[in-house]
Amino acid sequence: MMRVMVVDDEPLARDGVRSRLAAHGDLRWVGEAGDGQAAMQAMDGLKPDLVFMDVQMPGLSGIEALRSIAPERRPLAILLTAYEEFAVDAFALPALDYLLKPIDDQRFREALDRARTAMQPRRPTPPAAWAERFSVRLGLRTVVVEADDIDWIEAHDDYAGLHVGTQLYLLREPLHQLSLRLDPRRFLRIHRSAIVRLDRVAELEALPNRDCMLRLKNGTPLRASRTYIDPLRAALAAR
Repeated sequence: MMRVMVVDDEPLARDGVRSRLAAHGDLRWVGEAGDGQAAMQAMDGLKPDLVFMDVQMPGLSGIEALRSIAPERRPLAILLTAYEEFAVDAFALPALDYLLKPIDDQRFREALDRARTAMQPRRPTPPAAWAERFSVRLGLRTVVVEADDIDWIEAHDDYAGLHVGTQLYLLREPLHQLSLRLDPRRFLRIHRSAIVRLDRVAELEALPNRDCMLRLKNGTPLRASRTYIDPLRAALAAR
């Protein structure tokens, strides 16, 4: 059972996160706080495994509160904010994930899944646990695809399509499940149906609806949904 705490200076925001958590039977809500200083004091006693932390609060900010806790005692953190400029700080902390208000339900579920994965070996997942190669059937042959060779990945029903140059390999694993096994420092979800290798991104063009058009170094265009844009910008800026 994962122990979860919510820290936000807005009561309605705390209620919103708490109501979403109620739908997940493996999570236990242990408490809340309305500012960074109160959160630090509460965390000493509540000892949450995961904290949903608002970034901008009166007095001590959420990021300052988390940084004041020794890394070995710091809970996993999912940062909440209405201001996208804090995304780079979130990745530098490092935070487990970063959610822009108003919270998108799909992104919320993905952040929880990332927390579950990070909790398994105890927290956070060591680099050796990230998938480095994949065995893919190609006719009568089995081909080994190295993670270092993948440009981007797309959803194909119950399969994930691994794009390596002009070659497409179908891995029998849903995209959502595969995303939890990929190193987030190298691979990032940009759409419900697409994951990109960060060092393959050549440019990013904003679109009127806050989506973005990516162009990879090999010329491939990919659309990034607005619910994934802020973590993408932050990850690219941190490289």
